[in-house]
Amino acid sequence: MRLIPFFMLALCPVAFAQKVTTPPPTKPPLEMVDVTKLPEGTTELDLFLLMGQSNMKGRGVMPEEPKRDPRILMMHLGDDQWYLARHPLHLTGDAKTFKGYDNAGVGPGLDFAETLAGANPKAAIGLIPCAVGGSSIQRWLKGAKLYEESVRRAKVALQSTAAVKGRIRGVIWLQGEANARPDGLPVHAERLRAMIESLRSDLALPDLPFIACTIGEMADEERLADIRAMNAILLDLPKQVPHTACVDARDLKTHIGDKVHFDSAAQNEIGRRFAAKFIELSKP
Repeated sequence: MRLIPFFMLALCPVAFAQKVTTPPPTKPPLEMVDVTKLPEGTTELDLFLLMGQSNMKGRGVMPEEPKRDPRILMMHLGDDQWYLARHPLHLTGDAKTFKGYDNAGVGPGLDFAETLAGANPKAAIGLIPCAVGGSSIQRWLKGAKLYEESVRRAKVALQSTAAVKGRIRGVIWLQGEANARPDGLPVHAERLRAMIESLRSDLALPDLPFIACTIGEMADEERLADIRAMNAILLDLPKQVPHTACVDARDLKTHIGDKVHFDSAAQNEIGRRFAAKFIELSKP
């Protein structure tokens, strides 16, 4: 049997968590919508970027019946077209057949949108999924692929919804597991600040609301110190960067069986908490 050197274990603290497979999406296709017209009863279209790693992408088990609220839209990762939002928001498969899907499941985005739509009946919500599982914050800095792709998708979303004056209202961010290590923690706050400042500059939105969320404190004891240190950085964000907030999800302990990924119930609650923070930030 080939032995794995101890130093490799130390460098990959989450790589040996129990792997749990998310069930595949069912009942294709996605239902395309015409974003040159607002859904009936609405007067505005508010757009939100969903950024981060696998817990933003979501791994929760999806409901039997997909949701089809005409007021909540998603921009498909594969073709940049708009469809009625449903799980998984981060669908990598074909919009008609779902061929090529990966392990994306329930994340916080849909409950976030539903809560916002409930709070403002005149608003339609457009979600722009951008998260990538396992991604470190280095991949989200200006010049890196994931950052540039998010900015590109944001601009495509604005262009495609120009007829109804779609506007980017905020970013929700769930990331940190990949950088919750002794080498990543000391520089994380500055990297996060730099990313936020770059986004605001590149989108010409200097006060763009940015809402982070703590990562799950569900791991075994040897990982908890680093995870808690990451959460302290995230919770401190509103003191360091204006027009930001942080959802505190440390009390949510239910996971899909791997002690890393929130289950559907926890993800739905995180989505509602994201919405509550956005509403707070939006008050005059």
